[in-house]
Amino acid sequence: MESNKQIEGLRVAVIDDEPIACRQIQRGLSKKRYDIETFADGESAIKRMHQAPFDLILCDLRLPGINGLDVLKTVKERYPRTEVIVMTGYGSVDTAVEAIQSGAFHYLAKPVKMDELRSLAAQALEKVRLIQEKEALKKALFSQSRQQYLIGHSPAIQEVLGLVKKVCSLNCNVLVQGESGTGKELVARALHFFGIRRQHPFICFNCGGFTEELIANELFGHEKGAFTGAVDTKIGLLEAANRGTIFLDEIGSMPPSMQVKLLRFVQERNLIRVGGIQAIPLDVRLIAACDQNLKAAVKSGQFREDLYYRLNVVQIELPPLRNRKDDIPLLIHHFLSKYSQRFGKPVSEVEPDALEILMQYPFPGNVRELENIIERAVALTDRQTVGPRDLPGDLQQLSISSLESGHWLSLEEKEKEYIQQVLIKTGHRKTAAAEILKIPRTTLWRKMKRLGID
Repeated sequence: MESNKQIEGLRVAVIDDEPIACRQIQRGLSKKRYDIETFADGESAIKRMHQAPFDLILCDLRLPGINGLDVLKTVKERYPRTEVIVMTGYGSVDTAVEAIQSGAFHYLAKPVKMDELRSLAAQALEKVRLIQEKEALKKALFSQSRQQYLIGHSPAIQEVLGLVKKVCSLNCNVLVQGESGTGKELVARALHFFGIRRQHPFICFNCGGFTEELIANELFGHEKGAFTGAVDTKIGLLEAANRGTIFLDEIGSMPPSMQVKLLRFVQERNLIRVGGIQAIPLDVRLIAACDQNLKAAVKSGQFREDLYYRLNVVQIELPPLRNRKDDIPLLIHHFLSKYSQRFGKPVSEVEPDALEILMQYPFPGNVRELENIIERAVALTDRQTVGPRDLPGDLQQLSISSLESGHWLSLEEKEKEYIQQVLIKTGHRKTAAAEILKIPRTTLWRKMKRLGID
């Protein structure tokens, strides 16, 4: 009884040029409470399908005008989720095979046994229902993922979410650009886990700070005996990501010689392990990320133009947090909830003065820095609210009065000042400073070079 309730209301079409056959099938299925319509020819059924698609079609093979096989092929081409059961009084093995190969759910010979038809119809519609539930779950998960991965109502972030939704199920390469801490890896994960490759591996690799030899070994693997110490064959990350996705972070830091090897893989879709001679075909989607303007790196000769265009089939540009400040309260609420649950503390809101400071702060570390600030505040506070006293020292100095008096620093000056304070705190140990800033050490090195920090 429960199964019948689950499939009530599904739409069924009966196509047969014999009115008696249509009426018998309609009566036989009526107890299941399906929404049933009958048609004497295939053309009228297909026309009706364009107005209101059916979940299941029961179709005679011998029809006036287009025959049942043509109806089947047309329906499966335009409405692949609609199931079709074909029926005929002139059955043959060849016709049955052709019908199944064309996508029919099943094949019945006339005169149709009603119990058998009811059972097959229930099975076909159960398949349809499960697919519908899966799609509904996928949509719900995607909607939920927007809150998990990229939170915000600002037009800038909504544009990003729209692009993610459009391309997540496509097989094209994607280039994600944005400042450090804006969520490039989270976008890559969303593209993978809500796309057609979600059942297969998602593998991350940071291209910064490695020599060509190390990158080649990690990405392409090596054969036994390829070099001293290669006692066994090693499968590289590209091979491990077969049928899935590989996320190449800081792609702009990849050495030029490795760019050539990666380009060859992208073009040919096969690789040769270090020390090997056999080409291994692979099916891998590439998502690359960069916190610099990769097109500018192409113009300056630091990055290969042909590789750039291979990777940049679709580009997603992540906005810095300073350009989407309306999202800060929403992000704060999310991180408060996350870390109050993690630490078992009933911290539920930020005091107005603290919120005002956070709204004015330029966040050189973007969303990652905001999360770090809220995590720290929840961990240290002994109250149910976060106040200015729970914020880092440099933010506490950023009082409302100083902002209103017009003593503004440029974003670059503020970023330089903040990095210098962290370096002083860590005794100029760059690895420790990078951990506090929650950025890769190579990114910190580039920022120090750009800002003139010794």
